[in-house]
Amino acid sequence: MDFPRLQIAVIAAVLLLADLIFLDLQALIAWALISATTLCLLWQLWWILPYTPCWPKEVKTATESSQERQISILTSNVLTPNRNADALIKLIQQHQPDILVTLESDQWWEDQLNALDTDMPFSVKCPLDNLYGMHVYSKLPLEEPEICYLVEQDVPSIHASVVLKTGDKVRVHFIHPAPPSPTENPESAERDAELIVVAKSVVDSDQPIIVTGDLNDVAWSATTRLFRKISGLLDPRVGRGIYNTFHVDYPFLRWPLDHLFHSRHFVLISIQRLPSIGSDHFSLFTKLLFMPQHGEDQAGLEADDADHEWSEEIVEKQNVSQHDVPEPGR
Repeated sequence: MDFPRLQIAVIAAVLLLADLIFLDLQALIAWALISATTLCLLWQLWWILPYTPCWPKEVKTATESSQERQISILTSNVLTPNRNADALIKLIQQHQPDILVTLESDQWWEDQLNALDTDMPFSVKCPLDNLYGMHVYSKLPLEEPEICYLVEQDVPSIHASVVLKTGDKVRVHFIHPAPPSPTENPESAERDAELIVVAKSVVDSDQPIIVTGDLNDVAWSATTRLFRKISGLLDPRVGRGIYNTFHVDYPFLRWPLDHLFHSRHFVLISIQRLPSIGSDHFSLFTKLLFMPQHGEDQAGLEADDADHEWSEEIVEKQNVSQHDVPEPGR
C-alpha cells in the first residue's frame, strides 16, 4: 500500500470536499466522517509532501555550471518489447548525457544502440531476454566496470568508477531489482535485499557515489527510505517534485519508480522527466555538479537502531552481504 498514497490522497481530498458540501454539518456523525477523512488525507500527505515544492530542498541547487565538474545521466527503462529505439536516440542527441543507462534492454536494443559507440566509447553491455538486461554507455571513462548478480542469479547490476573531466572519480551503481510479483516474487524480499546490500556497501565510503536505476519501488516507501537512511545518500527530488516515471499510459496510476541518489559531493543542476519513447516508463535525466565543499553540509535521512536492525534482517533473510558489491581496487 506504499504505492497508491498519492492516489489515496487525491480521493481523500475529493471526499473531504464532498463531505463539507453535502453532509449536514449540524450532525455529529458528519463531523466524525470529516475527521476520519481529514486524518486519512494528512497521513498520506506526511509521506508525499517531501516530494513537492512545499518542502525544503534536500539537495542544493547549483549556482555555477562548470562543464568540467558536471556529470549528467539519462536513465531509461526501454521495455524489452518496445522497438522505438529512434525515439531514445533522439532524446540522447537532444540532451547529450554523459552517461546513458538502459534497463530491460536485450540484444535487439544493443544492436540499435551500437550507433552510440562513436560518441560514447565506454560501455558495459549485458543483454538479456528476461526483462533485466542492462546497458551503460558513457562519454566519460569507466574504470573497473563489473556486472554483478547480487541477490538473484538472473538479475544483474552494473558497477564502475567514472572519471570526470577534472580527474575526480565517482563510484556509480546501476541497479534494477526485481519487483514483487504474484508470478515471480510473491514478496518484495529480493528487491529489498538488493537495495540494502548496495546501501551498506556505500555508507562508509568517502568517495563520490551515484546510484540510479529502476528500483521498482516508490520514492516515499518504507524500503526506499530505509535505503536512504542506511546509505546516507541524498534524493534531489525532495523539495522539488515527484517526477512520476511509470506508467506512461495511465496518468492517474503513475509512480516514481526510476531514481537517482547521490552523495553529498554533488549539488543539482537539473532533473527532469523526458517524453515517452514508447516504453511504459518515462526516462529520467539528471545533471549534477561535483562540488564537495559546497555540498558537504547537505543532510538526508538518518538511521536509528531500529533501521539498522531491520536492514540486517533483510540481508540475512536472503543470505547476501554488502561485500558482494565490487569496490574500487578489488
